Amino acid sequence: MDSNTELITAIAHQVSAYLKQAIQQREVAGEPVTLATLETELRECLRQTGAQALSEFLSTALGTPEATVPCACGERLHYQRRRRAVVLSVFGRVDYTRAYYAGCPCGHGKAPLDEHYGIEPGQVSAGLAKLLSLAGVELPFEHSARWLKAFLLFDVSENTVRQETQQMGQLQMEREADLAQQSQDEAYLQTRLRETRQVPQRLYGLIDAGKVRIEPRDSAEKAEKPGTAEAWRDMKLGCWCEAEAVPPAQRSVRQRGKYDREQAVYRAKNIRYYCDITDAATFGELLWARGVEAQADLAHELVFVCDGATWIWKLVERYYPNAVQIVDWYHAADRLERVAQVACAVDETRETWREEITEALWQGRVGEVIQACAALQRCEEAQDAATYFSNNEARMQYARFRAAGYMLGSGTVESGCKQIISQRLKCSGAQWSLAGAVQTAKARAAWLSGEWHALCARREALPLAA
Repeated sequence: MDSNTELITAIAHQVSAYLKQAIQQREVAGEPVTLATLETELRECLRQTGAQALSEFLSTALGTPEATVPCACGERLHYQRRRRAVVLSVFGRVDYTRAYYAGCPCGHGKAPLDEHYGIEPGQVSAGLAKLLSLAGVELPFEHSARWLKAFLLFDVSENTVRQETQQMGQLQMEREADLAQQSQDEAYLQTRLRETRQVPQRLYGLIDAGKVRIEPRDSAEKAEKPGTAEAWRDMKLGCWCEAEAVPPAQRSVRQRGKYDREQAVYRAKNIRYYCDITDAATFGELLWARGVEAQADLAHELVFVCDGATWIWKLVERYYPNAVQIVDWYHAADRLERVAQVACAVDETRETWREEITEALWQGRVGEVIQACAALQRCEEAQDAATYFSNNEARMQYARFRAAGYMLGSGTVESGCKQIISQRLKCSGAQWSLAGAVQTAKARAAWLSGEWHALCARREALPLAA
């Protein structure tokens, strides 16, 4: 038995003895004892043990204090005393003492232990921050605090969960700002072009938007719009992804039906979301920055599948003029469904018209679709549809797109809108400031995109960076 195993075994014996004593006290008091009771007692014992162990470790970690240590200004700091500090960790509140230095002409002091372990006294530890922010990106902050108490066995305030979640979103904003600066650096782009060996064979770009309710909190903003309590703002959301065919054995009932109709079923993989509440031009800069990160500019084939929004296609044409552009098939087909509902009063006529014109669209005969809509001169919905199909005719060559093996639907980014905007930002009772909505959305997008480790690394470095 190695030393670690021996130590763990010894600790386990002591904890077991504590547990027996605690349970005996419950039994004497007539309280029922179940396995759940044992588990709760054990968890609380381990939590308190962890807090005490961490306190003792931090208080003795760096040994005997030196007489002086270097100051950031280049002078020397002098040992003063051992000063008490507190940090909120995954074990709860942890009190510890550490050597504190001051007496430099610059007027600053420091505790080397805090710098060494990345501790910000009085604040949440980086380890706990990960857990709080993960809860905050999944649940409303109020619910997160209650949910966390059941797991951590100590109280964390709703505001603390909010602060840590939005701090992660702020770190994602800073990360994206770094990417934006890098994506404009000609020297970096040239080096990257020479050194990159593996690039995506076929990469998809998808862009959409959803509404978020923003409540004006700033007094100047309220004064500017008196009587206005809230406003709905567009959160623009994009994603980069690749696609793979779904094997027959893994197809759902819906996918099997889709395969019978289309002879192909694809699913997205390696999905990376990004979002912001901003104007189209600024979002275009984010589109380019995240695209450079995803190697969109180097991909052998770049395909955008989006709805017919003009602002989206303008951005695509500006930043990726050589990309294949496809209007989401389901948006286009739904447009014909709406025309049929409005223009055709008789059910049988309506269904016949819809099936014939939808089949023409499916085969890429967009000219026929335009003519059929334009012929319904007394129907405003049909005339608008004729303009819609005319503006996007080149993006609706579905027969050719199917032959090339392209995805025809933008469901991946629509799923992102549901997960980030609808499920998190539009939850019942939610009231957002502009910054809070953006930061929370960016944190959730990072979590969904597998980028959490990058944010956690930035979070761990925060006290040192300060």
